[in-house]
Amino acid sequence: MDETKTKSLRGIEEKMENLDSGSLRYHILESAKNFKRSWIELGRSLYSVWKDKMYKEWGYANFDVYVSREIGIRKQTAMKLLKSYYFLEKEEPQYLKTDYIDASQAANIPSYESVDILRQAKNKKVLDEDDYKNLKKEIFEKGRDAQELKKNLGVIIRQRQEMDPEEAQEKRKLVMLRRLLGQLRMLKQEAEVLKILPMPLIKELGVLIKKIDVAMGA
Repeated sequence: MDETKTKSLRGIEEKMENLDSGSLRYHILESAKNFKRSWIELGRSLYSVWKDKMYKEWGYANFDVYVSREIGIRKQTAMKLLKSYYFLEKEEPQYLKTDYIDASQAANIPSYESVDILRQAKNKKVLDEDDYKNLKKEIFEKGRDAQELKKNLGVIIRQRQEMDPEEAQEKRKLVMLRRLLGQLRMLKQEAEVLKILPMPLIKELGVLIKKIDVAMGA
């Protein structure tokens, strides 16, 4: 560990000495101290602080100043951490479950940089559902590092962009149909459970779902 890191850790430990060990503020500092092996916990805490502007209660004018002076990390890093955590919470909550984290050694838990790449890939229109699933497998099963993932993702994106216009349009159509199908199935399931739609309408939804399924298989 170099001198700069040692100084940074020392500063965190000094702040921890003056705080209640059961407080959120103490917990965040502890997570920052164990940053490499607990970025998920740090990301969860930082998301709460950022969302609720809790840093103001601790005497900081804004989030940037808080993460820089109290935790010793840059705003860019802090935002990646909280965005990566929120992405998992929203899109891939199974990877936040205690049994998954406990069963994984710290070295095997994907870095926040890798999860951030997955987050960005989710919103790229040129990528389809299969591309996303393959990328997720590379991260959570094969443990690819962020640099390798970024390089491979760049190749896939270029290939998709160079695709024949008609082929690309057909691929986009298939992606949209898959999304629509998923939403309709969810709507039908909720309508059946909550009884928010008349039964004839629910049956029509079922017919529509089957028709889309057939169209996708054509």
